[in-house]
Amino acid sequence: MSEIVADSTLSCPHCGHVRQERMPTDACLWFYECRQCRSLLTPKPGDCCVFCSYGTVPCPPVQQQGVQGRCCG
Repeated sequence: MSEIVADSTLSCPHCGHVRQERMPTDACLWFYECRQCRSLLTPKPGDCCVFCSYGTVPCPPVQQQGVQGRCCG
C-alpha cells in the first residue's frame, strides 16, 4: 500500500480561489466554505466529500480503499 497524502489543494468552482488544506484522515468533509467568496462547497453527485470533488488529491479514506466516491456512504 502506498503512503496516504494528507494535503490537498481545493479550488473553488465559483471564484477560482485555491487553498491547500489538511484533510481529516478518518472522515469525509461534506462542507467547505471558500475563504475568498464564502461559497459553501458540497460534494458533486457521486463523490463522498469536497476533497474528492474539488481537490487535487482524493480524501484519505478513498486513497486507502482505492475507489473514488465510495468511502463514507
